[in-house]
Amino acid sequence: MKVKRILSLGIATAMVLSMPMAVKAEDTSILDVTLGEDYTDLTADLKFVTHRTDLVDTVFADYITEFQKMYPNITITYEGITNYADDIMTRMSTGDWGDIAMIPTAIDKDELPSYFEPFGEKAALEEKYTMLNNFTYEGVTYGLPSVGNAQGIVYNKKVFEEAGITELPKTPDEFLDALQAIKDNTDAIPLYTNFAAGWTMSAWDAYIGGSATGDPDFMNEGLAHGDNPFAKREEMTGPYAVYYVLYEAVARGLTEDDPTTTDWEGSKGMINGGQIGTMVLGSWAVTQMQEAGPNPDDIGYMTFPITVDGKQYATAGPDYNYGINVNSSDENKLAAKLYIKYLMEESNFAFSQGGIPTVVGAEYPDIYAAFDGIELVVDNPAKEGEENLFTEINNDSEIGLNVSPDDKSLIVEEAISGGRSLDEIMEDWNERWTSAQENAGIK
Repeated sequence: MKVKRILSLGIATAMVLSMPMAVKAEDTSILDVTLGEDYTDLTADLKFVTHRTDLVDTVFADYITEFQKMYPNITITYEGITNYADDIMTRMSTGDWGDIAMIPTAIDKDELPSYFEPFGEKAALEEKYTMLNNFTYEGVTYGLPSVGNAQGIVYNKKVFEEAGITELPKTPDEFLDALQAIKDNTDAIPLYTNFAAGWTMSAWDAYIGGSATGDPDFMNEGLAHGDNPFAKREEMTGPYAVYYVLYEAVARGLTEDDPTTTDWEGSKGMINGGQIGTMVLGSWAVTQMQEAGPNPDDIGYMTFPITVDGKQYATAGPDYNYGINVNSSDENKLAAKLYIKYLMEESNFAFSQGGIPTVVGAEYPDIYAAFDGIELVVDNPAKEGEENLFTEINNDSEIGLNVSPDDKSLIVEEAISGGRSLDEIMEDWNERWTSAQENAGIK
């Protein structure tokens, strides 16, 4: 799909006044509309498919009310999906899934034009919005970030204090020592894996790039072209160090007794109440833990405990991105752009969810105070012509980084059973990854 020349605001507004739908939605960049002034008579009926089932009847309902003060003829219906990552891919194959969705990470970049409406040229959009690399293809952006995340660890400050932990750990072994102190000195579960939820196992993959290496090119260059990227490094950095924390915490009995019985919703109140010491989750989770009980001030956020050449880093990037169905009507596409613009610029959603701002120059929430002096690393895009290379290797290897929880769940299972060591697991990953690289023409 080729993006047509963007019309100026003056031309677009004039045409809408005389011929309300003469302008096709794809001709109108999200930057070209002014909320509350343009297209106020537009009539549309939007269906919004989301993974945030917890917000459908509360926060999102309030957003609709505020938005309709400007656009009374645009109705919006949210549908929350619990098993979002899998179900949305199935629905997308039909083309009839609604008008706005959170773009699944498994989609290949060259497929974006087939599924989603363009928001505009990245070069223009990045003057207003942040973190646009994930769903930009050939210079055109098809997804806008709902909220930015830093990758770190949610922890209970009071539990740390009771355990005698006075400094936040900066290496894998320091973190494991801290978990042991929690086990020895408190009644809290040191590290709660949330194993039974499944997707929480994939969450560990988010730390193997910038957080573990400090390198913004690692995910698209280092992994795709690197030799045995899961091998143990002498300085305990890189992917191995991340999975070492998971394996050793389980093997040493520093997690819940039976991972198959973990409860995601229940864990929020447990960490708020001091029954859990730590959980490895993105910064998006902090506000949920703070709101889950009477002790919001006890919830803290720390960077993942890896130090690279004396410095700590944290991977930063977008959470799910908003995408508009390319098969929707022109009215609905335009209405969707207006609503997404409202969500990004006026709803304060990113800030209220404890996220990194998605609008240039916006305020950061207080939870990032603990990241003072820590460099946030945003992954660079793949080289031109290699947009799908990582995905191709990742899928062929069947390791499923950031896609499937299976191999990460296997780390937990092997650690419990005392079966394969982490070195043996990582050797297997390297063999599968190398084979997939060779199949992709990488030597």
